Amino acid sequence: MIVRMAANGLLSIPPAVLRKLGMTAPTRIHMVVDEQNCKIVLTPIAREHIQGLRGKYKGKGLLKALVADKKR
Repeated sequence: MIVRMAANGLLSIPPAVLRKLGMTAPTRIHMVVDEQNCKIVLTPIAREHIQGLRGKYKGKGLLKALVADKKR
């Protein structure tokens, strides 16, 4: 599939591809640039994946560690 890049550097993902992947706004997309093979890989991040991570690190004191690190 070939898409055209706009003058300001934006790419449009065709609606057929969005439907096939079940993507709706505002879906987040992870982009990986493979410089060796001159490829860009776009992977949609599903809301279910993000929701599944909620609370995973609760009680680990990560926020306190981050604040202490920033103070240093």
